[in-house]
Amino acid sequence: MIGVGLLLLALLLLALAVRLRRATGVPWARVRLSDSGWQRLEQPLLAPRAGLVGKPDYVIETRGRLVPIEVKPGRHAASPYESDLMQLAAYCLLLEESVGQPPPYGLLRYARHTFRLDYTPAVREALLALLEQMRADQTAAEVARSHHQAARCRACGFRSACAQRLA
Repeated sequence: MIGVGLLLLALLLLALAVRLRRATGVPWARVRLSDSGWQRLEQPLLAPRAGLVGKPDYVIETRGRLVPIEVKPGRHAASPYESDLMQLAAYCLLLEESVGQPPPYGLLRYARHTFRLDYTPAVREALLALLEQMRADQTAAEVARSHHQAARCRACGFRSACAQRLA
């Protein structure tokens, strides 16, 4: 009788785990690397031609392909921020350069939503163009503000010196 009860409890817990996993939007896949935990990525991924170095939060393997996952647990947004998508695209490029095969997509997990970014040649080109613009901005005498969010301005370390601040 106790054995049957434990079996039913195990099945219930498994069903809850599967339901919770589905709710996250993250596929059931083997975690190959993580920036924390037991399969820690000790060295960052490198993309020297693009001048990128970084560590995605997780890398899973699904259908023989590696997929980066970036987790932003404190974000509550109905659509992903462009900056987060470009960060995820950068992780896709890092994986592409590191293993020689581009990931088919990356996943961006916010508090309640998971967004998928298909890693297409257009996304790759947009990322490379953004990196080029960022390099140009590093040596420019003045750089225009890139957002319209007062909260970001309030938290910025250059707020007191910025002529374009919103708050």
